[in-house]
Amino acid sequence: MIPFLDLKAPHVELREEIAEAIERVVSSGWYIMGPELDAFEAEYAAYCEAAHCVGLANGLDALHLALLAMDVGPGDEVIVPSNTYIATWLAVSQCGATPVPVEPLEATYNLDPALIEAAITPRTKVILPVHLYGQPADMDSVLAIARKHGLRVLEDGAQAHGARYKGRRIGAHGDVVAWSFYPGKNLGALGDGGAITTADPDIADRIRVLRNYGSRVKYVNEVQGYNSRLDPIHAAVLRVKLKHLDAWNARRSALARQYLDGLKDSRLILPQVPKWAEPAWHLFVVRHPQRDALQQRLADTGVGSLIHYPIPPHKQDAYAATNFADEAFPLATRMADEVLSLPIGPHQTTEQAEAVIAAIRGAVEPA
Repeated sequence: MIPFLDLKAPHVELREEIAEAIERVVSSGWYIMGPELDAFEAEYAAYCEAAHCVGLANGLDALHLALLAMDVGPGDEVIVPSNTYIATWLAVSQCGATPVPVEPLEATYNLDPALIEAAITPRTKVILPVHLYGQPADMDSVLAIARKHGLRVLEDGAQAHGARYKGRRIGAHGDVVAWSFYPGKNLGALGDGGAITTADPDIADRIRVLRNYGSRVKYVNEVQGYNSRLDPIHAAVLRVKLKHLDAWNARRSALARQYLDGLKDSRLILPQVPKWAEPAWHLFVVRHPQRDALQQRLADTGVGSLIHYPIPPHKQDAYAATNFADEAFPLATRMADEVLSLPIGPHQTTEQAEAVIAAIRGAVEPA
């Protein structure tokens, strides 16, 4: 059996370091915010080449509070990808604003800059590219459009920990980057967790206030805030894992190269990486017109796989009121029918990757 992702393996590798980190927090008696969170925020900001990091309860809160900090509210519009996890859209809706979907580039699955301007209206406030599957979006093109129209840029970096765009880490190209530390991420906590990074001290300050009931001084509430704080135990574990993130990403990259080479003459549509991108390879996503049959054949041989994502946001019941036509976003719809994520993770062996390649070759005729 080859699991899609082994979540126990990182903790087996780092058992002693993680145990010491947890014990440090438990012994400190400081269980909400405090020095452990401060230390993680400083270390993660430095890692992301950003001036500020604010730890939050989860990735959805990171997106939501970042939008609020940029004054997004009812009547506003935010440009989002048509193909993304629904959290990207939900954060916009939670502000009372409207998500305006734009189709991706088929080659990279990321927001197509050539389609953005046609979606801009007088109500547009923010452009929200997603670094989908760990591959950086074309930030220079997105930022050029945003500057031209006086818009803000919020990056969804939930899958891109450690990725680089033109040599610089994802972390502060736009106004804010929202992060998730869900356990399955390249940098994962022991439960839900999130953060934002930014170069803007005012945005960072606003989010620090919003995450803590709208307060920076106990019992003094400046605004109507939220309870969204990254727990110190999660922060301590993330500090341990952060030291190993580059090495783990390098293992993912080696597996991706193995897949790209081993499957290059198959009938699968393989990931394409622009020369300026250094993906984090959170996911290795292929496409096949008979995806469901392929997934079942892999399962029959003991190979785990997942679909990211089987239903595009505009077809979810949660957005039925938007009345998008079925044919409104054909590329997002086709991708949802064809994408399949193969096993990839820092503790997967080259032998396991070869077994995945062999299983696929047995299930798919060569090109």
